[in-house]
Amino acid sequence: MAEILNYKCPHCDAPIQFNAGTQNMKCPYCDSEFDVAALRSKDEILNTQPADDFKWDESEHENWDPAEEEGIKVFVCKTCGGEIVGDENTAATKCPYCDNPVVLSGRLSGVLKPDYVIPFKLDKNQAKQQLKNYVNSKKFLPNLFKSENHLDEIRGLYVPFWLFDSDIDAQFSFDATKVSSWSDSKYNYTKTDHYDVFRKGSMSFENIPVDGASKMPDDLMESIEPYDFSQAVDFQTAYLAGYIADKYDIGKEESIPRANERVKVSAQDNLSSTVSGYSSVTAKNGSVQVTKGSSKYALYPVWILNTTYQGTKYVFAMNGQTGKFIGNLPVSNAKIGAFCAALTVGISAAAIVVSKLLGLL
Repeated sequence: MAEILNYKCPHCDAPIQFNAGTQNMKCPYCDSEFDVAALRSKDEILNTQPADDFKWDESEHENWDPAEEEGIKVFVCKTCGGEIVGDENTAATKCPYCDNPVVLSGRLSGVLKPDYVIPFKLDKNQAKQQLKNYVNSKKFLPNLFKSENHLDEIRGLYVPFWLFDSDIDAQFSFDATKVSSWSDSKYNYTKTDHYDVFRKGSMSFENIPVDGASKMPDDLMESIEPYDFSQAVDFQTAYLAGYIADKYDIGKEESIPRANERVKVSAQDNLSSTVSGYSSVTAKNGSVQVTKGSSKYALYPVWILNTTYQGTKYVFAMNGQTGKFIGNLPVSNAKIGAFCAALTVGISAAAIVVSKLLGLL
């Protein structure tokens, strides 16, 4: 059985958690604050305890149907004795009865122990404000969305990422064009010349992130990049207190193809940027050879917000370090139609004015 770590205030024995604003551990009851480094001794178990699959007594839940049992893990809160339910990847969560933050050390030990963590810099209230700002910035939302939608859930998650460093040799060929135009008394002429352009070079990449959690959509996680790795710190479980964290379930080897694809796209963009003086530049083919590579395992902070409108759930994500916000929203067809109609009227009016100036009307 894996060790359950929890954090309590030494003054009032209440649960404490990491505070994004002060970057310290803070007690919400007596307002005491503690330096995260002072709790480092809690993590000594991570260096000696092997990675754990977190098994439990099946007989305790023999009445659950198979659908309920699939992927479910149950453990007991040290503070109140209540059952805490998670899935097979849960590494940090809260007790639903006493709200005590708990960390499952077996999910963060041995090969599962992260090398680094970027602590949350923005708190729950700032995530809510960013959602409001994001919604207010969209012009084609239905009028009822702001008044009828409800924030169903907001969660602060530490998402597992593999970070890759790579030295590469890259070469790409491009189709470049130069377009020239001229006219005479009868015709307008356009000439397009095509050129084969070749570029190659050596490059180094650091901390290429690849999401290591299968439940988190890659496009959603990549949309809230970048993270500033210079603010990463050595991993310590205290940073997880008060948040949810998962261990990776997509291994390093499985993540390498995605990292290589991101490197190839970046290498192509870098080499393409050196091709100048042309009307257009289009990549035809290329290759990338990795000459040296290494990896790290880190946890990155993400706020996930769920809201519902007319029975449809909308998911938003915010970078817990920078505040970059992304999500899907409903669109009002009526507003888009009105905008297009107004645009058409405006273009027609402008055409009439130009025609009059030219003496055509």
